[in-house]
Amino acid sequence: MSMDAILTDRHAVMKTLSRSAAVLAAVLIFIPVSGACRHRDLLYSEFVSSGAASSILPAEDWFPYPDYADRDAWERLFGDAARDAVVRAGEYLGYVWQNVPLTAYLAFERTGDRRQMEVPYNENRAALNALVLGELAEGKGRFTDQILDGIWTAVTMPSWIYSAHGASQPGGRSLPDARYQIIDLASAGYGALVAVTYHFFKDIFMQVNPYICHEIEHSLEEKIKGPYLDASVRGSNWWMALDGEDAGPVFVNNWNPWCNSNVLLTFLLTEKDPDRLREAMELSVRSVDKFLGYVKGDGACEEGPSYWSHAFGKLFDYLEILQYATGGRMSVFGEPLLKDMCEYIHRSYIGEGFVVNFADAPPVLEADNTLIYRSGKACGSKEAEDFALSLLYRPQQGRFVHPGITPGNDVWRSLGSVACHVEMSCAADSLNALLDTVPLPGLPALLQKTPSDVSWYPETGLCLMRNGGGWFCGAKAGSNGESHNHNDVGSFILYIDSVPVFVDAGTGTYTRRTFSHERYTIWNMQSDWHNLPAINGTSQIAGAEFMARDVVCDTSRRFFSADICGAYSGAASCRSWVRSYSLEDDGLVIKDRYALEKRVMPDVTAFLVQGMVFLPGEEYIPSSEGVPAKAVREGTVLTKSDLLMKRTVRPGTVAVSNRGVTVEMSFPPFLTPSVETRELSDPELRSSWGPSLRRILFKTRQDAPCRTSCTYIVRRLRTE
Repeated sequence: MSMDAILTDRHAVMKTLSRSAAVLAAVLIFIPVSGACRHRDLLYSEFVSSGAASSILPAEDWFPYPDYADRDAWERLFGDAARDAVVRAGEYLGYVWQNVPLTAYLAFERTGDRRQMEVPYNENRAALNALVLGELAEGKGRFTDQILDGIWTAVTMPSWIYSAHGASQPGGRSLPDARYQIIDLASAGYGALVAVTYHFFKDIFMQVNPYICHEIEHSLEEKIKGPYLDASVRGSNWWMALDGEDAGPVFVNNWNPWCNSNVLLTFLLTEKDPDRLREAMELSVRSVDKFLGYVKGDGACEEGPSYWSHAFGKLFDYLEILQYATGGRMSVFGEPLLKDMCEYIHRSYIGEGFVVNFADAPPVLEADNTLIYRSGKACGSKEAEDFALSLLYRPQQGRFVHPGITPGNDVWRSLGSVACHVEMSCAADSLNALLDTVPLPGLPALLQKTPSDVSWYPETGLCLMRNGGGWFCGAKAGSNGESHNHNDVGSFILYIDSVPVFVDAGTGTYTRRTFSHERYTIWNMQSDWHNLPAINGTSQIAGAEFMARDVVCDTSRRFFSADICGAYSGAASCRSWVRSYSLEDDGLVIKDRYALEKRVMPDVTAFLVQGMVFLPGEEYIPSSEGVPAKAVREGTVLTKSDLLMKRTVRPGTVAVSNRGVTVEMSFPPFLTPSVETRELSDPELRSSWGPSLRRILFKTRQDAPCRTSCTYIVRRLRTE
């Protein structure tokens, strides 16, 4: 019986597995890479034509969740997730609400440390979110006193902004000035949490003391609603992109939908004046259109997969709220751009939790499966729905598990995970029933299968290539003026069987330096620590004008190339430097073809790797499952098994061995290889990569020709 027949015969839910067999036509694409914004009034035109301004529903009519007192509805909604919600809330019954000390705010100015302020602040928000969910699930009033304390802690704070974002205030200091309220991504999120909590428990708060409700409404007006409508602080609320908009394109990033979704939710749940509510909705629609005009038309998230849930994810939240509040009049989920943005998270997923991590994105991501599933359904993407279900598979158990409730401090996102819990749980049960009846060991892989070997994002300049042997290569062109930019035009990563080989370090713990004039003094932001050349002793430069050109992607050959010369200053004396990647069935070919005006210094090409590196002539024991590779030197004691595994690196090659995967990389004879170890002290980097990373350096001779090519070929070494 065919796979399609099995799936059709078993369960209707398994129709999500059926896929088109159509393969993308081979296209040879030449593009100019540009960071220019385009004008999109997708939302505003819909806002005007649909009459949405006159059809905003009262909160009690549009809010898609039951009243607190409707216990039957909440029992159906939570399903078997109610127990986890109650248990998590129970852990906060003894929680001591934290004051954020003044010195914690000052720490950002004094030492650059933002965690002193953010940790207690975020712990308070997470506690309140968990308590609200627990009380909604249980409904016995057991958590209401703690909820009251959490709300009181919030409304008595002078401001909800992060210390790191205080620069937008007139004084530019890290201590928030309550006389000049601004909105950042933290304050907008806190406001939404307070507003939703108030919506559910207002009657209880009134019974305890009506003054509580007064303080909540006053705090939301002072910290969120007033500053949003006040045109005089529009410059400080830069993320709205509405201040000076007639002067030309403005910078927009994930803050825009992140803040707008939370602010709109706050207005919709608490604003009594219909004129102010319409004004707020119109402002938000105009503002989010600026974000839609900034993002690339190919759907990629230039900030990387870890920002997908904040960029596209919060855009999805915003559009969902807008759709609910207008009774469906404002609905744009059928737009192809949204479907492409939704599917980016799947295309950039490598496997085993690893994702493509250019820019500030970390290499490991715990993807929000309920968000992926919900947005996939809304945007008409079975690919996203399937991917979300695949994330429920646990290989140790050989089973699909039920999704959990999204934790954290985002109450709308948490409620969304509750709303789809039962549906996703039924799908998981059907998948398990299928496995019990017809064993399909490749079922999770089938759910994760992409429609093509190559995912090509031409405007972003991002190429993601896979082959049938478990190799994944991600390469980028673009510019060095992207949001959360690293100087990495032309760089790449390579994973084999979801094991990192050639990597991008990503970013460390955010500090004051991260978003200051010192950003590119940080080693992992520099091109020297990406998989790139230093041309004539020069590195890449930050700025949108430093960009790739003549970018080519041939999807039929799994081939990508770009002239990266433009990412360097004139000191490189470079006419062209074409870096190409060709992913073959059994390897990766990397080629540099360049022309220099003159030779000033030797070129040095770097490759950053995880694992051990061995140079020509060195003896080593390759890595095996759970056992790192090790060098064989004089005096090394070898077991019988070691003797069988021992290898010698061939001339003209280097070996990289990591987590049971070993590759050999050949290089031209006029290059001299060496290796450096970078010890990692930053906790974020250590959690991603362990104690260290290594950099292979290939240095040309001083008398190397100014016009030539270098080819590096990576093949897997079978050690079994």
